[in-house]
Amino acid sequence: MDNSTNAVLYNKNENQKVYPASTTKILTAIIVLEKCNLNDVVTASDNAVMNVPEGYTTAEIKVNEQLTVEQLLELLIVCSANDAANVLAEHVGGSIDNFVSIMNTKLNELNLTNTHFTNPYGLHDENHYTTAYDLAYLMKYCLKNDTFKKLAGKASCSIPATNLHEPRIYDSTNELLVPNNANYYKYLVAGKTGFTSQAKECLVSSAYRDDLEFICVVLGSDSRFSDTKKLFQYGYSNYSVQKIVNKDSIVTNLQIRNASYTTKDLDLLATDEISALMNNQENPLNVEPKITLKENILAPIEEGTILGKATYEINGVEYSTNLVASHSVEPSKFLVYSIYTIIGSNLVVLLVFGVIWFIKKKSTSEEIISNEE
Repeated sequence: MDNSTNAVLYNKNENQKVYPASTTKILTAIIVLEKCNLNDVVTASDNAVMNVPEGYTTAEIKVNEQLTVEQLLELLIVCSANDAANVLAEHVGGSIDNFVSIMNTKLNELNLTNTHFTNPYGLHDENHYTTAYDLAYLMKYCLKNDTFKKLAGKASCSIPATNLHEPRIYDSTNELLVPNNANYYKYLVAGKTGFTSQAKECLVSSAYRDDLEFICVVLGSDSRFSDTKKLFQYGYSNYSVQKIVNKDSIVTNLQIRNASYTTKDLDLLATDEISALMNNQENPLNVEPKITLKENILAPIEEGTILGKATYEINGVEYSTNLVASHSVEPSKFLVYSIYTIIGSNLVVLLVFGVIWFIKKKSTSEEIISNEE
């Protein structure tokens, strides 16, 4: 998906409800960032630390260990620590259950109706599901937050010693971000991995190249890093921003029916330049606009007057520009002369009828007087 226009360049089962695993943590992270200060110090509770099933990744946070919100977010996103998710959830919501309610409220606010979460980190649950389409839009929302973008783009994190733990260093679970890894992808901006046996390999990520930022969601994969790279390569190899309309270029032409002969042919010009993301095999010159004009366009018209709009639809995205008059349009002098002629003719006719009526009336009056005599 193109991040700027929301155009979907490739999709497969995009609205199928599936398990997200730890890509859930994208939502957990953005809620924490919107509700907390990074320097807030959080103390891990017994419930938060011990309430992670065996086999799920942790940062070995200890009961009563103190970490900042920023450190917990690094553990959450970079090394995908599930205990960090619980600690943050309790800090924000007061309890994990309350935080889950906040998560689902946020999903409703974002209109992600095919997603429902039951926990803050992706523990498998039949009622914990999402779609590729919803995750793409969630990632788009999160990328507006610079701190999220920074954290989700870290190749590693270093947590200094705490009151109960020695210093810790972790490489990102997202191998596309790690420079010395065989799966490294230099255009990647941010991402979050996920895996459970039921969800299989998952990855939500964004990349930036050639002034384009794409979002890629891979769920239920057997090779998430390879699949993601192939999809990004497909996008950047086959799509580019192409100019559809130049500012002040002629979009359409009108004939103004009551205009003078020299001004009646009127070009309508685009007020804006329009560029759009297009498949490289498409010719931008072949994109036909939908023209919407104002009703009863008649002279006089001043140059630059807005007379309508042109709308271009490309990859499900609409682009529009106002259409303005290229020159001033004057009323036809012949038409004005004709009107005056018609008015003048009518006056003559009325005058003739008046004279005839007067003569007849006078004649009638004389006959009456004669008869009386």
